[in-house]
Formats: sequence, C-alpha cells, structure tokens
Amino acid sequence: MSALENAVRNDEGFLVNPSDWTKELAVEIAQEAGIDELSAEHWTVIDFSRNNAEESGAAPTLRQITKGAGIPTKQLFKLFPKGPAKKVAKISGLGKPEGCV
Repeated sequence: MSALENAVRNDEGFLVNPSDWTKELAVEIAQEAGIDELSAEHWTVIDFSRNNAEESGAAPTLRQITKGAGIPTKQLFKLFPKGPAKKVAKISGLGKPEGCV
C-alpha cells in the first residue's frame, strides 16, 4: 500500500495532520499533482516551506518562498505549474495557504 493511500487528507487533498508528512508521501502527492519527479530545486522549496511553516505556523506565501528559498517567481511557476503556492503547500504537507481560492 502506498503512503498516499494511508494519508488522511481533507476534501482538497491537504494533509489533515502535517506531522504525517514524509518525503515518500511528498513524491506521491507531487506525482498526483502532475509533477513526475522532484528535483533538487523542488526540495529546496519544500524544505524552506516546511521550515518556514514550523516557525510561523502557516504555509509561506509565494513572496516568502521566492525570497527565502532564492527561487525566482517564474521558476516557481515552472517547478509547480498552475498554482505554485497551493501545490507547494500540499506537497510540503502543510495547510492551504491563506489567500488561495
């Protein structure tokens, strides 16, 4: 059974309990979101997002990610197409970012 099958998620696919997150689960959520493979740049963003959320208590904004992870906005959209803030949060095991529809 895959990690994704065991994960408890809400109706939008976000983990109910962020402490359930694992790297294996991140890979499966990314594949579900259409990202076949997580590169070193993906992991830089994911690691930054998890650390930032641990400190602030919320998923980071795109602006925080670009500044903190050092990844330009255009590159974020290439790495996480069609809604990078939401995809980053979901793959990182965080809650839905504020301001996301």
